[in-house]
Amino acid sequence: MKILVVDDDVVSQLLITEQLQSLNYEVSVASDGKEAWSVYQAKNPRIVITDWMMPQVDGLELTRMIRSENRNAYTFIIFLTVLRGKGSYLEAMKAGADDVLTKPFDSEQLAARLQVAERILNMQHEIRQLQSILPICSYCRRIRQDDDTWVSIEKHIKQKTDTSFSHGICPDCYHSHVKPAIEKLRGKEKAV
Repeated sequence: MKILVVDDDVVSQLLITEQLQSLNYEVSVASDGKEAWSVYQAKNPRIVITDWMMPQVDGLELTRMIRSENRNAYTFIIFLTVLRGKGSYLEAMKAGADDVLTKPFDSEQLAARLQVAERILNMQHEIRQLQSILPICSYCRRIRQDDDTWVSIEKHIKQKTDTSFSHGICPDCYHSHVKPAIEKLRGKEKAV
């Protein structure tokens, strides 16, 4: 799983990166929120571990930027900070953090929090997969909606995505349905 570590302190970066690599995570590193945003866009990490106080863009603002993107795949965000106390914790949570650990971090505690993050991300993935399953009639190809009504595929997709359809005929259907019908009509015209 990909993790982005964001910290302006090089020693902290190295310690966290070494810990994560020993746990077999794929790690990217950034020195501040601005750089982290670019890395986040390019690498799509599932977990972000960020410091709070950094130059340019701090951890709170980075978290707000990540949350405002509203991606399909959820990003789990852990703050790793020297700030302590209920007020700091609540401020991080309000910005969109999922967890907060204080520095210096405990390796076992970080590993445990990452296990929780992975469980949550895996459950979220399973839920998305289940939500993407469409109950469809084997005969008429209509789809059962949440209210147990059955509608055409086109109507269902239009309701969910505001997509418009144009109809055509694929080569297989042309050869198996349309062409025989045309030949049959031509045969009737010749008989008359």
